[in-house]
Amino acid sequence: MTIRRDEALRTLVPFVRDDDIVVAVYQTNFDWMGINPRPLNYVAVGAMGQAASHGLGLALANPERRVFVFDGDGSLLMNLGALVTVAGAGVTNFYHFVFANRVYEVNGDQPIPNAENVDFAGFAAAAGYAMSHSFDELEEFASAVPRILEHAGPQMVSLETRPGEPYPRNYAYIHSAEARKTFEDALNGRE
Repeated sequence: MTIRRDEALRTLVPFVRDDDIVVAVYQTNFDWMGINPRPLNYVAVGAMGQAASHGLGLALANPERRVFVFDGDGSLLMNLGALVTVAGAGVTNFYHFVFANRVYEVNGDQPIPNAENVDFAGFAAAAGYAMSHSFDELEEFASAVPRILEHAGPQMVSLETRPGEPYPRNYAYIHSAEARKTFEDALNGRE
């Protein structure tokens, strides 16, 4: 079974507080911006493999805020070493969600290497994350989210997903000075 990515993201909306930081990449980023546009969405598109690293930096610099990383499986495969770095940093405010669709979606749906056998929750557990979880059913995921967020991070949540409703790929915005300034102002408490 798989979960529609947009439904998984909508499930998370009520749990993301106004002061939480969300680092999202590629199609998950475009979906999230369409579903929950907010000033503390850090757009990391163009930094394939760097979502966890960017999220870690933000978590270390903002220990009073929770940081949600919405990663892609292809993106995470580009930098698996980040899992060890995140675990070693001991960040308790770090929640890593991997939307595993088993392809490089925005680059033409080429399959990721060894797609059927890759276990992202297993990678995170082996790297030393505090907890790791895997879901392929929306209802099970939705009922687990409150319990997951009650515990300190770093935590990994691997979701077996498929595309849902298509959201526009607004590259002009995500690469804009406006996007960076909006995030910076929100992060620093400037309106």
